[in-house]
Amino acid sequence: MTARTESSTGSQRRWRVIFFALVLAIPILIVAWVFSANGRPHSTAPVATCQAVSAALANGPEPSVDPVGYAEAQVRPLRDITTPDAPLRAAILQLSSAYQSFYKDNGSTSSSKLVSAAEQRVDRYCPGATS
Repeated sequence: MTARTESSTGSQRRWRVIFFALVLAIPILIVAWVFSANGRPHSTAPVATCQAVSAALANGPEPSVDPVGYAEAQVRPLRDITTPDAPLRAAILQLSSAYQSFYKDNGSTSSSKLVSAAEQRVDRYCPGATS
């Protein structure tokens, strides 16, 4: 074998190792990134905003007795909450809109799923605020 053939074989082997390492590493990095973006609570949420959300949701009819009336009572108080945290503000507005849909649809299954998803999103910023 010549020196050139040995060199190209070694180079090909090195590129194969790099390729397989990337093939294995990229999906792992993507999964880790998605989990970290969606799975962990946002610790930067202003405490006062989270307290305002909890207070707003504590008022109104009893949700287990009158879920549609409860949803109607939450729309405006949630929209009135202000915060410098833009993603939290968007989550609160999404919850308010979900409650409005729930009220307009008289508690339909699809609007109930919207409310549940919106509550989970708010709870990522303010754990337990929607409970």
